[in-house]
Amino acid sequence: MYETSYSRAKDASDAAKKMRAADDGKFLAGGMTLLPTMKQRLAAPSDLIDVTQIKDIDDINVTRKEVTIGAGATHAAVASHAKLMKVCPSICSLASHIGDPAVRHRGTIGGSIANNDPAADYPAAMIALDATIVTNKRKIRAEKFFTGMFETALKDDEMIKAVTFTAPKSGAYAKFPNPASRYAMAGVFVADHGKKDIRVGVTGASSDGVYRANDMEKAMGGKLSSEALDGCEVDEGAMLSDIHGSAAYRANLVKVMAKRAVDAAAG
Repeated sequence: MYETSYSRAKDASDAAKKMRAADDGKFLAGGMTLLPTMKQRLAAPSDLIDVTQIKDIDDINVTRKEVTIGAGATHAAVASHAKLMKVCPSICSLASHIGDPAVRHRGTIGGSIANNDPAADYPAAMIALDATIVTNKRKIRAEKFFTGMFETALKDDEMIKAVTFTAPKSGAYAKFPNPASRYAMAGVFVADHGKKDIRVGVTGASSDGVYRANDMEKAMGGKLSSEALDGCEVDEGAMLSDIHGSAAYRANLVKVMAKRAVDAAAG
């Protein structure tokens, strides 16, 4: 690892101030992505600003169907939250299958979406749930937040504080995990918001990162039906291709996972 300076932020304002003063700073929460990339020398921030001690940043609040998940909430906390499980079991299930127990008890939802790893699970959920990303400066709809592989709409001194969404009528997430890393080679989150409003988010497969599958939504016409997806074609040219799977393989996985997620949401 390269030399870096470490400091701990007292609150969101202090975190932003420290970030503005840094030459090339990074916020540190669980560190499940940042620290490995630093060890591989793929990232070399001048400053690490620890945000884990900021008050209330890890709270999870559920009021009827309105959900607020603090950016510092760990995957394990999301997976096991009783009230959240009652209104949106699909996101609890998603969280329960991220990495291994060590990762789930350290990694955070805020860190996951801020990094926007193309194989991360939460971004697909944020798209499908039509979530809002709340920062120390503004509120950003998920579709506007994710701008490309490892890219988001966050400004240099902007920090995620929470994500909010209205729990859907039903939902489900299906992914094909890499057997070694458990990252999604293709993951699809389907959310039925009622009134013929079905949203589909896809992660793990596209060369441009997470995306909304508008064609699949249109094919279903507001009714959860895996058979309606039979005629949908996933563009191989837009898919990732590596030693784990070709573009054609991933394109097929997207369709298979979408059908599984639709059936689970409908059931």
